[in-house]
Amino acid sequence: MAEYTLHTPLTDADIIQLKAGDVVKLSGIIYTARDAAHKRLCDLLDTGAAMPFPLRGSVIYYVGPSPAPPGRPIGSAGPTTSYRMDSYAPRLHALGSKASIGKGKRGHAVKQALKDHQAVYFGATGGAGALLSRCITAAKVIAFAELGPEAIRELTVEDFPVLVINDCHGGELYVQPDLKAAGLE
Repeated sequence: MAEYTLHTPLTDADIIQLKAGDVVKLSGIIYTARDAAHKRLCDLLDTGAAMPFPLRGSVIYYVGPSPAPPGRPIGSAGPTTSYRMDSYAPRLHALGSKASIGKGKRGHAVKQALKDHQAVYFGATGGAGALLSRCITAAKVIAFAELGPEAIRELTVEDFPVLVINDCHGGELYVQPDLKAAGLE
């Protein structure tokens, strides 16, 4: 496992070097979107309307943050379960999104899209939303404000810690080795 510091927007070169299990500290702009926002993004794509943020090189964080306490740009910002975005993620990766951040396993279509479009799935530590929010230096709603916590936000992050769960080479951190095949059973 290696450690990387990456700045958004991400490039193919950034993604190709990553392997499942690598630790990454992200800095720059990332965008929040959960399932309701993903549906709206795809509706915009269907109608040819402008997207609220550039997809090329983007990182989408699956989070619905809590309200910001005094003096902070955002409240607790822990990841949500990613599989709810699985029906939308392949399309966004095909249009240039380079990474998503969440928790839990991804479906086959998402893993294939990561390989096909040189993208990755990052895991963030569930239950550590207050700690993760300390890496967020600015936050503003940029689309779908009526969705409340599920509105799309532009976040400025500094050294936001994530782990590569699925890489663009087909590697997956959650896959356990076959103990019998390894002679360890």
